[in-house]
This record gives sequence, C-alpha cells and structure tokens, in this order.
Amino acid sequence: MGKKDFQKEHTDTLLDEHVIGRISSHGERFEIIVEPDVVEKFRSGVEVDLLDNMPVEKIFTDASKGKEAPTHMVERAFDTTKIEEIARIILEKGEVQITTEQRNKRQEQKRKEIINRIAKRSYNPQTNTPHPPQRIENAMSEAEVHIDPFKPVSLQMDDVVDKLRDLIPLSFEKKRFAVTVRGDLQGKIYGPLKRIGSIEDEEWLEDGRWQGIVKMPAGKKEELYQKINELTKGKAEIEEIDKER
Repeated sequence: MGKKDFQKEHTDTLLDEHVIGRISSHGERFEIIVEPDVVEKFRSGVEVDLLDNMPVEKIFTDASKGKEAPTHMVERAFDTTKIEEIARIILEKGEVQITTEQRNKRQEQKRKEIINRIAKRSYNPQTNTPHPPQRIENAMSEAEVHIDPFKPVSLQMDDVVDKLRDLIPLSFEKKRFAVTVRGDLQGKIYGPLKRIGSIEDEEWLEDGRWQGIVKMPAGKKEELYQKINELTKGKAEIEEIDKER
C-alpha cells in the first residue's frame, strides 16, 4: 500500500488490514499503524524497514480516531521525533492491538501450520504410522493449546508438542532410506526427494543405476514410498537402512 495522508475516514479501511502498536509514556498514549506481518518479523529479530510497512508515517494519541500526537509531546516522551526510531521503541516495549477478527484469522493460520508440521514430521511410535491431522487438531483442542498470533510457528512448536505428548504418542525420530533407480529416472525423483528430506549421500552404481541416501522424518515414510513409486511406476528400490534420534 502506498503512502497517503491520514484522514479519519480512512481509519476503518486501514485497521481492517493493519494493527495498532501502542505504548504509554509520560502520562500519554502513543500509537502507530503497521502491517501485522512485520510485527512478527520484527519481534523475531528479522531486520525490517518499518516505514515501508506503515501506511502513514505518523505518531498518534488515538490512531482509531486519527488524532495525531503533538510534536512537543512526542519529543518529550521519546527524545526524538524520528518516526522509525519511535516505531521501533513502540514495537519493542509496547503492545500490539488487533481486532478480534484479525486475531482469530492469524491464530487459525498458525494453528493449521502447526498441525501440518506435526503431521508431516512426527508419527505414532505405537503403530509406526503418521497421526492424521484431525487427530492432532482434536488433541490441541483438548489440551487447550493457546496460539500466539504474533509468535513465529517455529518458536511455538516445542510448547505445543509438550502439551500433546500427554494425550497422543508422538515421535520425531529421523530415518534413513536408500533409494535406488535406473539412471534415466534419477532426474525425475531428485527434486521430490529433496523436498521430502535431505540427500546425505549419493552415487552412481556400476550397473548405471543411481542411489541416494535420504534422511527424513519418520512420519514421511508413507509419502516417500507413494511419491517415488508414482514417479517411477514402481521401478524404484526403497530400503530403510537405519534409525537415528
């Protein structure tokens, strides 16, 4: 979204797509309007250009009403009038206000991503099969897992998994598989193998076949067999060669 002069009639539209960063200082409230995704990146330590992610480069006392903070008040509170410096202070030390709809949307997006990651990376060690996403989702609901709308998924995974272990057996064990195919099939499966896991070693055998050692989450075993057999029409040799925590 391009820069625009802030007018009160734009408030509802802006706040549909943006969030308010807020901090109190010297008995006053100071607010900025910012892209929601940049808050997560900023708080994760990613270097971002805050001004590029603010629809209006202004400091407010009440952003929802379009009330801009007087310059002397801003300078007294922050010892500067530079918008980006103030925005950083607000996002580092203040809080972020979002609507219920925005919060629910971000939480649902992150919930689905967490469920997807657990389903792909884990399996049930009792049956040696992956957990269906619905089972993981049900367990998260039963465990009353809270999803932070601004915390990266990678930083929420451990807490979620710890809570789920009380309800369903989970293992994130890694396995290695030797995948062997005719030479003319190597190019067809190489990319998919890298997406499923990591190719730790590879070689061309004396008979012209290619063999790759793939390390991957045990929960992806079924995906490996299905994908490779589909691409090679069942002409691949796949062998589990060891286990590793």
